[in-house]
Amino acid sequence: MHASGEQLCPECRGTLRTGEQETVCTDCGLVVETDRIDRGPEWRSFDEDERERTGAPLTPARHDMGLSTEIGRDRNAPAKKRRRFARLRTQHHRANAPSKVARNRREAFIEIRRMVGRLSLPDPIRDRACVLFASAQDDDLLRGRSIEGIATAALYAICRIAGVSRTLAEVAAVSRVDRGRLKNCYGVLNRAFDLETGPIDPAEYLPRFATELGIETDVERRARELAVRATEEGIASGRNPAGVAAACLYTAARESDVSLTQREAADVADVAAATLRETYHQLR
Repeated sequence: MHASGEQLCPECRGTLRTGEQETVCTDCGLVVETDRIDRGPEWRSFDEDERERTGAPLTPARHDMGLSTEIGRDRNAPAKKRRRFARLRTQHHRANAPSKVARNRREAFIEIRRMVGRLSLPDPIRDRACVLFASAQDDDLLRGRSIEGIATAALYAICRIAGVSRTLAEVAAVSRVDRGRLKNCYGVLNRAFDLETGPIDPAEYLPRFATELGIETDVERRARELAVRATEEGIASGRNPAGVAAACLYTAARESDVSLTQREAADVADVAAATLRETYHQLR
């Protein structure tokens, strides 16, 4: 080190230059020190007068919009400490939903998230279903009805609104309510909010049905052409789109001499074989 206090390279005694992230010797190129610590503010500023802290975004899929915290677990802690934190978690869980309305909403949102995971649905569908359930709760539509029923109906309604190909039977299969109660609760939501549930394109069902039936790509491609024709010529009008998709797959399989029975095609769409035959005859 010079008398002036200037640091020197430990290898060649050359001069050091300090940049934004590294301290480098200007003679031999040795990197003496690195510093990648972000020393900037922890908040983001999109406007001169507005600052936002970082963190997880707000989400309508949680009853508290995701603002509450969680008490973690430490399995290596002593038994006495684990018991104390278990009591704290219980009290914290109760405090997060102090009212019956909040508890019901939390239970419904957990159920919606569970069904969304089982059905492999995207997060926007989950969020919209939670918002629809909250609206139903605010309008007192839960009176005399189960939380699970309205939650499942909200999820099915959003699938219909968004044009996501999930049949009533598929949603009921992952729900804790039967199909009849699901239809009843869906009717309640439809009458209360006048849901814009347009018809789903039969072609939306084809990839999943073809995968479940083990249909080859060329047969699925021909079935998609038939589905477009069924929509354009009005054959699909007023019919179950899942049944129309199954009929298109069955017709394409018959044309390609692929082994596929009417019962197999009808079962995957959860429709009667007679319904499939009627659409098949019109396509032929």
